[in-house]
Order: sequence, then structure tokens, then C-alpha cells
Amino acid sequence: MLLPAPILLLLLLLTFPVQEDIYKEKREKMVERHIKGRGISDKAVLKAMRTVKRHLFVPQALAAEAYNDHPLPIGHDQTISQPYIVAYMTEVLEPKPQMKVLEIGTGSGYQAAVLAEIVKEVYTIEIVPEHGRAAAERLKKLGYDNVHVKVGDGYKGWKEHAPYDAIIVTAGAEAVPPPLLEQLKEGGSMVIPVGPQNQTQSLQLIEKKKGKAVTKDLLPVVFVPFTREKEE
Repeated sequence: MLLPAPILLLLLLLTFPVQEDIYKEKREKMVERHIKGRGISDKAVLKAMRTVKRHLFVPQALAAEAYNDHPLPIGHDQTISQPYIVAYMTEVLEPKPQMKVLEIGTGSGYQAAVLAEIVKEVYTIEIVPEHGRAAAERLKKLGYDNVHVKVGDGYKGWKEHAPYDAIIVTAGAEAVPPPLLEQLKEGGSMVIPVGPQNQTQSLQLIEKKKGKAVTKDLLPVVFVPFTREKEE
């Protein structure tokens, strides 16, 4: 007997559970255990971490690991940061709906997506062309029209859209790039890992006051190196 289409669809859904439901549960557990459970309290940040589907920002073969609290490789010697660090760096910037934020180091686009859930505009720069193009396509497909991706040297920032209310750097720099401080709005904040390459760095919060950088060390971290364009 041929079943009506709606009943057939229902039987199929019951037989093959929607995979996203599994990830949603994992995402909620990740937030409760590794983010909220470790002290992140900003409601907008917690909502963004619950909303953004991290498994869509990692290689498909690693999707099952997407909601574990550790970095994952995304190719070209780059990684996607652990969820707690993404949430922590976002909260430190005290993001607000009217803000314009610059991100250095797009990677797969996960941090940009988290920011885009909270702030008005995100400008993000990626030096690896393959990552930049893939992230731009992924973010557009997911409906993040307020994220603007550029392939280039993040050391120089994105002067055309400066000044920025906040800047987030997701690669370890040996020193704070002067162009980034210049492009930061007076009273704005930057969060950046600073220290030797391939060693423990200090995650720093930098506030711009009267044109000067006021620096506060937050916690030890290890990020992939801040990559620059090769000089001619």
C-alpha cells in the first residue's frame, strides 16, 4: 500500500534522526560545561556560542569533534581556536550591537560568525587565499551578510573602514602591529596574543586612551604565528 507523502516523510524522519539535533545537544553541553561553566557570563556571547554551528567551520572528517573544547586543524598549518578561547576573547571586548569590529586571521570564519551574531559589522582579514575564499563563501551561505572578508596582510589592518570599536587578533604576534593601534577608535579595545612564535604567549587586552596603548595581560595562550606577506 502506498502511504501518503506526509506520513512517509514522518516515518523517514523517525527512522533517520536529523543530524543537526545531535549537534545542537552537543553545542548546548559545550556551552554549559566549557564556556558558562568556566566563567563566561555575557548573555550575548553565550547566545552566540549556542547559535553558531561550529561543525560547519571544521573539516567534515572532524565534525564529530567540533564541540570538544580544543583547537582543530583546518589545513595550511592553521587551526580553529578552542571554543572557550573564542568566547573569552569575544567577552573581553564587551561587544555591543552598534559596534564595528576588525578581526585579523579569519581562518574558517568561526570567530567572525560569533562576532556577527552580536555586533553590527565585522571586517575580517585572512592571509591564506584558500581560507579567505572558503570562509567568505561559507559565511555568505550561512547568511552572515554583516561579515566582510578580505584576503591580505592583517598587519596592515583595513584602513578604508577604520576606525574600529574593537579589534581581535587570532594569531600570535611578536609585538602589537602599529597600524592596528592607529585604526582602533579612541576608547576602543584590542585583544591580541603577544609573544615568541611557537611558544607560550600572553593574551593581552589593549585599550586606546589618549592615543596611547594601555596594556593588561590576561592569560597564557599558544596561537599559530602571525603570518606576514613576504617582502619583495
